[in-house]
Amino acid sequence: MPALRRDGPPVMPGTPPHPGPHNRITDVAGLRVGQADDLAIRSGVTVILPDAPMVAAVDQRGGGPGTRETDLLDPVNTVETIHALVLSGGSAFGLEAASGVTAWLAARGIGFPVGEAIVPIVPAAILFDLLNGGDKDWGDAPPYRALGQAACADALTAGPAHALGTAGAGLGATASDLKGGLGGASLVMPGTTADDPPFTVGALAAVNSQGSALMGGGPAFWAWPWAVGDELGPLARPAPDTPPPGPEDFAFAPPARANTTLVAVATDLALTKAQAGRVAIMAQDGLARALRPVHSPLDGDTVFMLATGRVPLDPDPRGGDPLVTLARCGLAAADCVARAIARGVYEATSLGPRTSYRDRFGLP
Repeated sequence: MPALRRDGPPVMPGTPPHPGPHNRITDVAGLRVGQADDLAIRSGVTVILPDAPMVAAVDQRGGGPGTRETDLLDPVNTVETIHALVLSGGSAFGLEAASGVTAWLAARGIGFPVGEAIVPIVPAAILFDLLNGGDKDWGDAPPYRALGQAACADALTAGPAHALGTAGAGLGATASDLKGGLGGASLVMPGTTADDPPFTVGALAAVNSQGSALMGGGPAFWAWPWAVGDELGPLARPAPDTPPPGPEDFAFAPPARANTTLVAVATDLALTKAQAGRVAIMAQDGLARALRPVHSPLDGDTVFMLATGRVPLDPDPRGGDPLVTLARCGLAAADCVARAIARGVYEATSLGPRTSYRDRFGLP
């Protein structure tokens, strides 16, 4: 006999969606974020470490990606969970950060068992920050392996309110003609039906985009409709005389092939790899809400989706519909991504030749 379903629309009881206590990806229980960076080289690494292996998926849409272990995240492939996620500066050199994280995990017995061997599964993606003025004369010993291990150690002590802006993978990032950086956002969502528990969605973004996060030359953010409270500052909303998008937006100067926005989204829902992949696809809409242009031939824009599995997707199969909850998770993910990207720009501080948003517009 098929499961009985309630008639009528879903019931979403309780408090409305709202940011978690830290407004970061770490509001998803079971996740830690660690960071390590080097002002001399103007680059850094951000690592997401779970308390237990987590389901992961990826949706990659930029024309110039740099990634590691992303094919493994396809639902048709064998390994179901990963042990860490690495976002790094340094372009191809930064992929070595994942090697450092892999070694750090293996030394602690964390990984996928293969007979008597332990193989940590550590996907990674990199952004290009090699032309930002830092000292990149590292010869045959790039610093990223050590930075990856330092970020793991930091994750154990940093606490959930990790640094935003000019930190970790966002330290050397740029966003069009502004300083880019690391942003975060979260939403606690009520259950889809009266019997469903709430769930949390969080996002972390390292913003190193060709596209601008701002409308025209003013301080308004493209992502302002999704901002919560004052997280994007007092100038986020466009003034009445702010011009709408139009032909002038196509006059941007051809940039160096030196961009990419990297995003990690997480939820505490119990998702399969295929379901996580669907949420990653939906989360890409957040990039389009926050940046113009996006997914260009010159960006490596990539979204990872992580699921810790602490909240059942369909706790009562006699009622509700897990597909509705999955769709709501994807909607929240896109909103969080847009907010995290804008916050990465808003929270950044000036570094080298790139002026920060707050310095440009006279904000403290």
